[in-house]
Amino acid sequence: MTVGDEELARIFTRERAHLLGVGYRLTSSRADAEDAVQEAWLRLTNLTAHSRAEIRDLRGWLTTVVGRICLDRLRSATARRERYVGPWLPEPVVTSLSGSPAEDPLDVVVREDGVRLAALTVLDRLTPEQRVAFVLHDALAMPFAEIADALGCSVETARQHASRGRKAAAQADPPPRVALDEQREVLEKFLAALAMGDVDGVLSLLHPDVVLVGDSDGKAKTAARIITGADKVARFMLGLLRRYGADAATAGRPALVNGDLGVLLYATAGDEEHPPMSRRVAAFAIRDGRIVALYDIVNPDKLTRVQF
Repeated sequence: MTVGDEELARIFTRERAHLLGVGYRLTSSRADAEDAVQEAWLRLTNLTAHSRAEIRDLRGWLTTVVGRICLDRLRSATARRERYVGPWLPEPVVTSLSGSPAEDPLDVVVREDGVRLAALTVLDRLTPEQRVAFVLHDALAMPFAEIADALGCSVETARQHASRGRKAAAQADPPPRVALDEQREVLEKFLAALAMGDVDGVLSLLHPDVVLVGDSDGKAKTAARIITGADKVARFMLGLLRRYGADAATAGRPALVNGDLGVLLYATAGDEEHPPMSRRVAAFAIRDGRIVALYDIVNPDKLTRVQF
């Protein structure tokens, strides 16, 4: 493949959204995805003209390089997360309810089913090798020869990593994405029941197996551990209502969080009766007409790109 620098830059720009999507699927981090894409570009431009000419499929080559870089990021992230305070959630990508993507290439990517928070949290349970092999093969249809190259292993080992990742993802059984109209109906009823302090109403909208996951890294107030079960989650949510007040706990702006309906809750200064509340992104997963997962992302490091 012999192209000039300008043509190479044009092709790379065309592939950038795809590559960011690959990086985000693999790392659950916008920053890591962007760094991986930039590093792939630098590696491409540093190739000799002869080496560039040997690339038959530039998209495939770039995807493999991004996968290899993300594998290294995932391996180092394993150690970093051992020091993380409390549960860890993916960095959210928040977009407008209008459905009109902004300039950010990830705006379009996150509307895909595989980058829902519910799906990404499952991927985060896989080993780095399983995640890379599973995503590159099952989501991106890359051949195992290229996946093996990204992993630095044999083709058979790459197949095994993908198979184990696929099995673990199937066992986790993340809820499928439901229509936005259904999400809106459930969420509106849930927030209304919360605002009224209607315990029975809240419980009726929570799946028996519901989980609440808060992510703060100790930098803001949220659930210190994963809360499981409708009764416990209801008590926790109603406790938040009493602590921060109905207006602070339920007032916010609806938005799409990784393509699903969520709420941006604003920071409050508090008053004589209520403490201040940190800004946060609240996201939900729904199954059988009830909320099966609530994600409370409060870590300020993960909210730097969110426009409140």
